[in-house]
Amino acid sequence: MAVKLKISILTGDYEITRALKEGQVVAEGIEIEIPKFPGTRAIHIQMNKGEHDVGEFNAGAYMANKCRGHPVTAIPVFLHRRFRQGFIFINTNKGIKTPKDLIVKRIGGTNFAPAGNIWACGILENDYGVPHRSITWVTERDEDDDFEYHKDLKVQRIGPEKDLDDMLAEGELDAIISPNIVRGIQEGDPRVGRLFTNYKEVEMSYYKKTGIFPIMHVTTIRQEIVDEHPWVVNSLVKAFEQSKQFAYKRLVNPRIVPLAWYRSAWEEQKEIMGTDPWEFGLSDLNRKNIEIMASYVHQQGLTDRLMRIDELFAKSGS
Repeated sequence: MAVKLKISILTGDYEITRALKEGQVVAEGIEIEIPKFPGTRAIHIQMNKGEHDVGEFNAGAYMANKCRGHPVTAIPVFLHRRFRQGFIFINTNKGIKTPKDLIVKRIGGTNFAPAGNIWACGILENDYGVPHRSITWVTERDEDDDFEYHKDLKVQRIGPEKDLDDMLAEGELDAIISPNIVRGIQEGDPRVGRLFTNYKEVEMSYYKKTGIFPIMHVTTIRQEIVDEHPWVVNSLVKAFEQSKQFAYKRLVNPRIVPLAWYRSAWEEQKEIMGTDPWEFGLSDLNRKNIEIMASYVHQQGLTDRLMRIDELFAKSGS
């Protein structure tokens, strides 16, 4: 019996990876080790330190690392996607009614370049005319990757005694671009609202116009593994795809999710986005998705050149 290649894989806690993690799906030729889920932020930290062979990583941060020669590549498996227009939050007392009202404002965020910020910032700049250079970016932590802010970028770091959510509610910030729902929205604070109050309609319109369901994360793999075992690429992509299909079949059952109108939401998504919104591989639409993000990454100064698809993803081998 052939000895299988041992590979550790670190991803988020997703339904589309459940079957792979629980052993219902087996990657051909690979013995997969699944570390305990350490939390979303910790995944990026551990992957950036090279603590695992394969794992989920901020797509923009990956592009920045790759541009600077880090020994890592990616497979076309996109485990996290999200529309971002609904994650731009404002102080409702600042007179912000349209995106252009954000020009020269102070906008908070965990850091300048999480994947969600890259997309939101890119959409604001290219679709609504809000230059990222006009904003003062107020952040609470370091970046996920290896790059320096470009000379025109205004970034201020808050101290440990400060809290971005409090700063937004109290008016020290005009807005926040957040990977998650800010506390003011969760608690119904009238001082906090969304830039796009009809964000679902805005996101659906964006999708119908562009076909883009924004890719947040890529799945990275050590370059040395691909160099020594090129067949691993196909094996992993196939296994992730099988795991995703298990999830689709499981989630057809409305009993699985504790939402009263879950089935109608599922059917609405299918009608608008088709049967496989989380498509893997380098289809024309996924290429367009990655190319748009790469253009935003370059525009925002994370890379000193525009990264190409063929240098971002590992070539598969038999």
